[in-house]
Amino acid sequence: MKIKTADLAGAALDWAVAKCEGVNEEAFRLFYEPTEPADYDRHGFPEFHYSTIWHKAGPIIEREEIRLTPPLAGETDWLAACGNPDVAGPTPLIAAMRCYVASKLGAEFEVPDEVI
Repeated sequence: MKIKTADLAGAALDWAVAKCEGVNEEAFRLFYEPTEPADYDRHGFPEFHYSTIWHKAGPIIEREEIRLTPPLAGETDWLAACGNPDVAGPTPLIAAMRCYVASKLGAEFEVPDEVI
């Protein structure tokens, strides 16, 4: 299914970030609900939860030099900028990861139905 980057959230956003990070397709088999110890990183965080865990998103934000701006007065969304038009999101991580995906995959792309 084709989806706009600005609308990505949850598993679909995490999947898109993992795709941009070059995670191989086999790793998506246990994508969003880790069940085995191997599905967690060495710090005990679930793999691929980029939009909710700073430990996962922080290195990407730093490496890609994503700039975050808190909501302005009367606004609710954070803004993230990384070389393309600002991307908004309800949290700093969602905004930053949407921005990252937009910079790599564009404003709209194909997401597998099982991820949405």
